[in-house]
Amino acid sequence: MAISTVDETNTGPGAALGVGVGPLALAGLTSIGAGAIHAAAIGVHSEHRQAVLVFTALALVQIAWGTLALGTRRQWVAVLGAAVNAAAVGGWLLAKISGITFVDGLDQVEAIQWSDGLAVGLAAFALIACLRAATARSSARIPGRFALNGLAVAVLFASIVGMSTSTTHGHAGGNVHDEVAGSHAGGASGDGGHHETPVVPSKVYDPAKPIDLSGVAGVSPAEQARAESLVVVTLDRLPKYSDPKVAEANGFASINDGITGHEHFINWAYVNDDHVLNPDYPEALVYEVGPTGDRKLVSAMYMLAAGTSLDDVPALGGKLTQWHIHDDLCLTDDPVAPSIAGITSIGGTCRPPTVKLDPMPMIHVWITKHPCGPFAALEGVGAGQVAPGETRLCDDVHGA
Repeated sequence: MAISTVDETNTGPGAALGVGVGPLALAGLTSIGAGAIHAAAIGVHSEHRQAVLVFTALALVQIAWGTLALGTRRQWVAVLGAAVNAAAVGGWLLAKISGITFVDGLDQVEAIQWSDGLAVGLAAFALIACLRAATARSSARIPGRFALNGLAVAVLFASIVGMSTSTTHGHAGGNVHDEVAGSHAGGASGDGGHHETPVVPSKVYDPAKPIDLSGVAGVSPAEQARAESLVVVTLDRLPKYSDPKVAEANGFASINDGITGHEHFINWAYVNDDHVLNPDYPEALVYEVGPTGDRKLVSAMYMLAAGTSLDDVPALGGKLTQWHIHDDLCLTDDPVAPSIAGITSIGGTCRPPTVKLDPMPMIHVWITKHPCGPFAALEGVGAGQVAPGETRLCDDVHGA
């Protein structure tokens, strides 16, 4: 016979109020709250099918179990709830410590954010309450429907806050990087222009302030989110290479173009690896060369693998971002650390023994203010070429 959630033998103060709230009911409420936050996170990870499936399954299970727990005190329900929420807590710990390598979109370590921190807190509470319900000999409860209502309101409020913040989740502690590797847009159009954001007052790009790249017509929410996330994670990770000696110790070598005012250090081993738009594996670093020869790290230059064309670049920021190639640079034939040796015509050849740089697509992300925004390409001699039909982008909407 099913056991009611109301202890009809209760003769204490709670009896007058008619309801007793047991640990299983508390677990149910908090599990539903955690599931609601995970449900809100589905759209943020929409570009990663595996992550979407994980969040969908977790949300459904947590909400379904929480609903079941509100109407029973059976021990097997408590055990099941402990398993469900233990899995949620364990997955969260794995994602924050090492990344979940077998789930695309969760395979990189991310910083703790309010929404996922709240979700794991609710799941942890549910886990503890389930263990209490599964092992307790008594039916001790918090008496009173007012207690139940108060707890429900508190969990509902916290869940709404968590749901609202999860919609602005960025992969800041770990990354937009690599997640766009399988998504190709055929240039800068990103999502094909099917969704446009309204033009709102824009903010100048300032790396010291929260990144807000709104205000550009024709940029979809997904494009804006990807662009902002790449900037945020680059700002977070790239400064470890502020000292050129540290960069050199990690495999970067100058191509000796400092005479232009900006000197590129390239890690040639990273150019053809499996990492895309990953500030832990940036293909090139850009240093601003001062009057005394001092170098200041100002930008990452992400490069795609040799053989990739501008028609195959990953979807990124739509009209916010623009890829370019260098089809006119001649390098020395040093197999380890080639340097710039000259310039030829676009599509031309280089005089031996110099060799032409394979024109793989690349894009800058500036960690300092720039007149043409955070994705500005370099200007001047050897500045590179954009896709046919495009003009060189200068994002003066966010330009400093």
